[in-house]
Amino acid sequence: MKQLNYNHLHYFYIVAREGSIASAARQLHVTAQTVSGQLATFEAQLGHPLFDRVGKRLHLNPKGKRVYQYAETIFHNGMQLLETLRSDNSDAISEFVIGLTDAIPKVLAFDFIHETMAAHPQVRFVFKEERFDTLVSEMAINHIDLVLADRGVAPGAAVKFSSHTLGKSAVSFFAAPALATRLKPGFPHSLNGQPLLMPGVRSGIAMGLINWLESEQIVPLQIADFDDSALLKLFGAKGFGVFCAPSCIAAHVEQQYQVVHIGRIDSLTEQFFALTRQYQSEQRVACAIINRARSLLISAR
Repeated sequence: MKQLNYNHLHYFYIVAREGSIASAARQLHVTAQTVSGQLATFEAQLGHPLFDRVGKRLHLNPKGKRVYQYAETIFHNGMQLLETLRSDNSDAISEFVIGLTDAIPKVLAFDFIHETMAAHPQVRFVFKEERFDTLVSEMAINHIDLVLADRGVAPGAAVKFSSHTLGKSAVSFFAAPALATRLKPGFPHSLNGQPLLMPGVRSGIAMGLINWLESEQIVPLQIADFDDSALLKLFGAKGFGVFCAPSCIAAHVEQQYQVVHIGRIDSLTEQFFALTRQYQSEQRVACAIINRARSLLISAR
């Protein structure tokens, strides 16, 4: 394929954003025929149609949506560049993107981040929640500045990231009041034969929980697995079974979901990590979040 023509890309971007050639022509101050011709040339260059045409409206097809995502990033970064140059401040950060895995409790992420966010009003914070592998891939192409997760990058991985251990928390068990009243006496062996809501296999705590149950010879009735920790807690709140969460947020879990703390297991821990790109210019924001997270996890022990 020939080198990408950014003028064609810009015409495509405006058409996609406006939803019609006529609207795009008004935005660009050119004729509709010019826009139509530029768009046709761009689609021919790529070898793919980018829109489904429904009457006078244009709807992005799957290929078009992919191209639009890249175009949006390209032109957004261009605007950021101009703003940075106008500010005459080489240290200015206009955007900081944080990736969160499903396993990170939202209240914990809030506690890690909110002080740094308040201290940097000039920064636009962007939050993305995805699977760990997806976030790592996005960081590899510089779309994410910091990832908060319940696991780090495997040793020897061919990635240019820095993996920071934030700390760990003991794990506590919770249940709806009626079930908790039954299970609190004799915990943890009272879990034997009782309904248990399990974290998904992608969670950093899943294998540790399984190993702990085996070591204690506790055989609960594992009725469901959840990748989304918030959904797991909602089912637990409705009485579907016992669930676990980091002890450092026990008070929040009890208040938010109206459940009862059954017991805490200090030998079962959940670890938390931060990933950053090496040599990134946003280190002061990343370091502030990392230091705050570490201090919170130490004080919660």
